[in-house]
Amino acid sequence: MKFTRSATYFEMAIKKKISNAAISSLKIEDKRINDTELPGFHARISPKGKITYFLYYRHNGKQQNVKLGTHPEITPAQSRDAAKAASASSVQGVDPHEHKKVLKAQERRSKLTTLEAFLELQFTSWYCAQYPKSGDREIKNLKKNFPTLLPMQLKDITAAVVERRRAEMLKENSSNSTINRRFTTLKSVMSRAVEWDIIEKHDLKKVKMLRVDNTLVRYLSFEEEEALKRAMSARNYRIKKDRKNGNKHRSDRGYPLLPDLSNRTYGDHIEPLVIVAMNTGMRKGELLSLTWADVNFEREFVTVKAVNAKSGKARHIPLNQKAKSALLNWKLDCDSVRWVFEGENGQPLTDFKKAWVALLDAAKITDFHFHDLRHHFASKLVMAGVDSNTTRELLGHGSSNMTLRYAHLAPEHKAKAVNLIG
Repeated sequence: MKFTRSATYFEMAIKKKISNAAISSLKIEDKRINDTELPGFHARISPKGKITYFLYYRHNGKQQNVKLGTHPEITPAQSRDAAKAASASSVQGVDPHEHKKVLKAQERRSKLTTLEAFLELQFTSWYCAQYPKSGDREIKNLKKNFPTLLPMQLKDITAAVVERRRAEMLKENSSNSTINRRFTTLKSVMSRAVEWDIIEKHDLKKVKMLRVDNTLVRYLSFEEEEALKRAMSARNYRIKKDRKNGNKHRSDRGYPLLPDLSNRTYGDHIEPLVIVAMNTGMRKGELLSLTWADVNFEREFVTVKAVNAKSGKARHIPLNQKAKSALLNWKLDCDSVRWVFEGENGQPLTDFKKAWVALLDAAKITDFHFHDLRHHFASKLVMAGVDSNTTRELLGHGSSNMTLRYAHLAPEHKAKAVNLIG
């Protein structure tokens, strides 16, 4: 390559081979070393002693200068190799500046090539913005369930790797529906990596969802529902009685009395919470984030705000007389101004597992979770002849497929249907 040096190239410069020894002996007053072996390759030293490597080159008839790196981040030998590569690029008609941009882009992508790095640096913030209600929880579950995948390169996370991990999760007795949810999130991560040009492709579409028996929905039988109601009444009576006895004990000793519960409908939040859940089908999170402003007693409905709904869409749920009465009485009983079910320090209630488990034990109900009250509500709607679309809207399902799991009928209801043609 024919190279024409500018006047500044020679000005105030030392001519010698750029090496460790030459760089070590470089003084601020020297300003520059021009390499004697590779045309255009030089090192500059700033007034503060910072040494930077450059290459003069010509591209399309114009003289340009490209920065190769700083000392000691790169060594003289490494800077020479970079200069040779840049010089070769210019000979081939490729601008080293453009080549450098490509290298930087490759470097940026290399930092995102592991699952863990991609989650931390790009995916999590985007995902949580898309799903503010559940995003953070799903990412935590993803990391918990795929610890061996986190340090892996994204391109190495193949269908075969995923199938092996799924087999392990099945041995750990994770349910099919839980495993499906985790893999759905993982697929979302991989698809986003493709869309953002982090990887070229992935083959997780080959991993089919595990079969889930949606007909096995737990709901309360008539006898169990009555037992639960009796247990709640007994618990409520016991709470009031204990408070009355406790205040008598305090009064006898001159201690401050706790609020009197005798004139209240409910001793605490458990009974109204269960009644509302049974009669609205609201999710636990939706109930606990409910404010009094969301309850319209005059028009008899509650509003689940979009930010609190799993689907991300707001919905209005009519209040039947049981739910309305429970909320009215609880509003009179509780001291909460904002939250319907308030916990400590004026914040919404976060958990009531201990009281719920004790209530089930008292009612002698087994294999039943609080979320199953939602299934109970949906099953009663279907058995009462409510159409699937209305049921879907009341439950806030994103698609009708989720509602199909409630299309079953109780055995006694099926018998009545068959007897119609007997």
